[in-house]
Amino acid sequence: MKHISIFSAGLFFIFIYFFLSCAKEYGEDTMSRIPKAEVKTAIEKLVSAHGETERYRIKKGVKQTAQLWRKEDGDVESFTQFCTDYFIADSAILAETFNRFEKNLESVFGHLHGIRRDLQEPMDLDIGPMLPVDYLFAEYSPTAHVHEDFFKSKIAFVALLNFPQYTLEEKLKLGPHWSRQQWAQMRLAELFATRVPPEIRQKQDQAYVAANNYINNYNLYMHHILSEEGNRLFPPGLRLLTHWNLRDEIRGLYLDPEGLAKQKLIQTIMEKIILQEIPETVINNPSVDWNVSTNEVTISPVNDTERAETPASIDNRPEPDTRYATLLKIFHAERLADPFYPTMPTLMDRRFQHDRQIPEAEVEALLKAVLSSPLIERTAKIIEKRLRRPLQPFDIWYNGFKAKGTYPESELDRIVSKKYPNPTAFQNDLPNILRKLGFSSETAFFLASKIVVDPARGSGHAMGAQRREDNAHLRTRIPSTGMNYKGYNIAVHEFGHNCEQVLSLNRIDHTLLNGVPNTGFTEAFAFVFQNRDLDLLGLAQKEPYNDYSNALDNLWSTYEIAGVSLVDMTVWHWMYDHPKATPAELKAAVIRIAQDIWNTYYAPLFGKRDVVLLAIYSHMIGYGLYLPDYPLGHIIAFQIEQYLKDKNLGGEMERMCSLGSITPDAWMQAALGKPISAEPMLKAAENALHVFEQ
Repeated sequence: MKHISIFSAGLFFIFIYFFLSCAKEYGEDTMSRIPKAEVKTAIEKLVSAHGETERYRIKKGVKQTAQLWRKEDGDVESFTQFCTDYFIADSAILAETFNRFEKNLESVFGHLHGIRRDLQEPMDLDIGPMLPVDYLFAEYSPTAHVHEDFFKSKIAFVALLNFPQYTLEEKLKLGPHWSRQQWAQMRLAELFATRVPPEIRQKQDQAYVAANNYINNYNLYMHHILSEEGNRLFPPGLRLLTHWNLRDEIRGLYLDPEGLAKQKLIQTIMEKIILQEIPETVINNPSVDWNVSTNEVTISPVNDTERAETPASIDNRPEPDTRYATLLKIFHAERLADPFYPTMPTLMDRRFQHDRQIPEAEVEALLKAVLSSPLIERTAKIIEKRLRRPLQPFDIWYNGFKAKGTYPESELDRIVSKKYPNPTAFQNDLPNILRKLGFSSETAFFLASKIVVDPARGSGHAMGAQRREDNAHLRTRIPSTGMNYKGYNIAVHEFGHNCEQVLSLNRIDHTLLNGVPNTGFTEAFAFVFQNRDLDLLGLAQKEPYNDYSNALDNLWSTYEIAGVSLVDMTVWHWMYDHPKATPAELKAAVIRIAQDIWNTYYAPLFGKRDVVLLAIYSHMIGYGLYLPDYPLGHIIAFQIEQYLKDKNLGGEMERMCSLGSITPDAWMQAALGKPISAEPMLKAAENALHVFEQ
C-alpha cells in the first residue's frame, strides 16, 4: 500500500486553526461552573434533609457535580433540584444503584468495544488488501459520543453526586484501607472525572487510527536491501516490520556466522528511518532494490513470492518526515483535550497520574537508577568477552544471556513452523501451553475458550474484552509458510497479556475494577510468559547458571528500554514546550534528544557518540507515551519471577489478577508483599556478575 502523507504543511495550519477554534468554542461560556454560593446553598439544603452524618459525602458529591455542570444541563435551580432528587442517603439503595451502574456500564462499553474491534479488523488483521472504505470505518469511533450522552442524560451526574473521586495522593494514602466496594465506587466516579467533547474524542481516535495504519504497513523486504557492495544478505520473502521485526532480526543473528554484517546493515536501515533518509518507495515494496550505502533505488530484477507490480519509474525521494508528522497529529489531538482536565492539563500528567498512578518523577528515578548503575558497565564487559569484539550500538539488543541464544534462528523457525503452520494450530495448542505454565486443566480450558487467535497485519497485539461474555483476541503475524520464531515469541508475549485480560475481567469481584493497575503490570505478566517460550517448546537448557543468566538478561533489557523511555518522555515535554513545531523541527528535536540520552548513558560503554537508535521504536510514533510501561514491566516482572520461584505460576497469577486495577503500591503489597523497586533486579544482577566474572 502506498503511504499517505498524513500531515502536509497545509493540513498542519488547518489543524492549528481547528485547535484554536475548539478552544474558543469550548471556552469559559461552555465550561461555566455553578457559582460557589449556589453550590454552598445546595450542600446545606441536602445536609438539612439528610443530617450531618452525610455532610462529607454531600459536600464532595455536590462539588463534583457542579464542576462539570454546563449551561446546557440547566440553570442554577435545575442544578439544585437535581441534587435534591438524586442524592442517595439510604445505604441499601446506594448499593443497588452502584450494582446497576456496574452491570449496565459493562454492557454498554463491552458491546461498543466489540463493535470497534469489528470495524478495525481490515486494518489490524492480515485478511487481504484494505479497501478505501475500510479506513473510514476504522476511523469511526462508536464510543466518541457515549460519554457526553451519559452527561446529557444526567446518568454521569448521578455517579458524580453519589460516589467520590480522589486525587492520586489521596488514593496512595487512603487506598490501602479501602474495601473492595470502595475501590470499585471510586473507579465508577473516575469514569466521569472529565467531560471531553465528542468532536475532540473523535479527533483523538482518528489520529491514533492513522498512526496505527502507518505503522502496521511499514514493512521492508530484506532480500531487496543491498549492502555497500551490492550483495543481498537476506533470503527471499523476508518481510520485516519496523521496528519490532528489525530489532528481533538483530537479536536472532548473534549465532549466524555472517550475522555481524547483517546486524550492521539493519542498524543503518534503522538510522535512515529515524533520520527520514529512507526512500519512500522502498517502504512495503518488493519490486525495488535499495542500496543502503548509496541510497540508490532501482527496479529489482529479482522475482520472489511476494512480487508486486513493477513500477514504470523510480522515485528516489526520501520519506517526507511522515514519521514525525504522524506523532505531531497525535500530539495536537491530545492537546485539544487538555483544557478539559484542569488537574491534569497535559498528556504527561494523564499518563502518569491517572493511567500509571505513579508520579512521573518516581518513574524517571527508577529508570535512572538502572541507567546509572555501575553494574551496567560490568555487564557490558561480560558481553564484549562473549562476543569477542568491542560493543556495537545495536548490541543494546544483545540477547545471549537467554537460553535461546544457544539456538540458531533458522532452527527455531523450523521447529515453530512445523508445530504451528497456521493460526488454528496455535489456537488448538493454547490449553496445552497453559498446562505447561502451571494452570489447572479446568482453568486452562476456560482461558483458551476466551481467547481467539487472529493473523496480524502488524507485529501483533493483544486486545482484551470489556464484557465477560466476549472474548479476548491474540493477534500475531503468521506467514503462509507457517509461524516463525519471531511471531511465536511475540505470540507468547501477547498470550500473557490475554490471560491477564481474561482473568482480571472474569475472575474478579467487581468489573469496574477489571484489569491491572497500569500497563506496566500487564507487560510484566507478558514478560513472565515470554521468558518461558523455549520451555514451552521443550528446548530450554537447564544450566547451573540459568538464574544468573536471567538476571543479567533482565538488567540489560531494562537498560536498553529505560533509555528509549526517557527519549519518549523528553520528546513529549519538548512538544508541549514547542506546540507550533513543524514535522521537520520535531525530527531535529527527536534526533538531538536521542543523541543526548545516548551520550549520557550509553556512549561511555559503547565508545560511540551521537547514536540515534533509541528513537527507532514505533511505540513513540503511534501509542502516545506508552514506552515507560516497558521498563516498569521488566522491573515488576522480575519481582514477580522472584516471588514465583517456589510457587505455581498459574494459581498465583489467578490470585494476583483478581486484585484488579487498584493502585500499583496497593497491588504490589497485596500480591507480593513488597513495593515496586529496581533493587531486587540490581541485587540479583550483582550476584550474577560475581559468578560470571570468576
